[in-house]
Amino acid sequence: MSIRIKARSGESVEQMLRRFKKLCEKEGLTKDVKRKAHYEKPSERKRRDARRHEPRPVRVGSDRQGGSAARGPKRESKGPRGPRGGGF
Repeated sequence: MSIRIKARSGESVEQMLRRFKKLCEKEGLTKDVKRKAHYEKPSERKRRDARRHEPRPVRVGSDRQGGSAARGPKRESKGPRGPRGGGF
């Protein structure tokens, strides 16, 4: 995997470096480098992969739709300072 950046006319080094970093991020290179920075035992890798692929538990009372109907009826707003109006 090689990433090449050609300098555009009138482009500063900072802009070119920013484009390079975005391409590396898009390719997943930075994530891979961080993951390989330290040795990971094969058993730890298997455990991490198994944990990533197991289904997440569904919370009780959630509708899985995420709409406002799952949250209940909307309450009246009492203003920014609460129901009593607040003072100084």
